Amino acid sequence: MIFSTVGAAFGTSKAGIGIAGLGGFKPELIMKSLIPVVMSGIIAVYGLVVAVLISGNVKSEGYSLAAGFIHLAAGLACGMTGVAAGYAIGIVGDSCVRAYVHEQRVFVSMVLILIFAEVLGLYGLIVALIMNTKAIEAKC
Repeated sequence: MIFSTVGAAFGTSKAGIGIAGLGGFKPELIMKSLIPVVMSGIIAVYGLVVAVLISGNVKSEGYSLAAGFIHLAAGLACGMTGVAAGYAIGIVGDSCVRAYVHEQRVFVSMVLILIFAEVLGLYGLIVALIMNTKAIEAKC
C-alpha cells in the first residue's frame, strides 16, 4: 500500500502544480482539469484493496512461507505499478493541463493518455488479485 500511495501522492502533487498554474489564467477550466488528480487517487485505492485482501488472509497459525512470499510479491506488483502509474499520471497531467490553457482541444487526448497511464496500475491490481488467490491455495 505504501508504494501505491507514494505514486498517487506524486501524481496528485505534480498535476496539482499544473492546475494551480492554470487557475491564474483561466479559473473556469479548473474543474475539468481535476481529472489527473482523481485518477491519481484511484491508484491509492488499488493499493488499499490489495492490502486489505492480503491482511485478511494472514493468520498466526497455518500460514506457510510460500504464502508469505506470494503475498509479498502481490503487494510489490500492485505497489510498483502504482508508483509507475502515479508518475505517468503526474507528468502527463501537469503537461497537458498547462497545454489546456492555450488550446482546449488537448482535453480529449489528455484524457486518453491518462487512461492508458491508469491502466498500468490496474494491471498490477489484477496480478495481485491473481497472486492472492494462489497464496490461498498454497496454504493447503
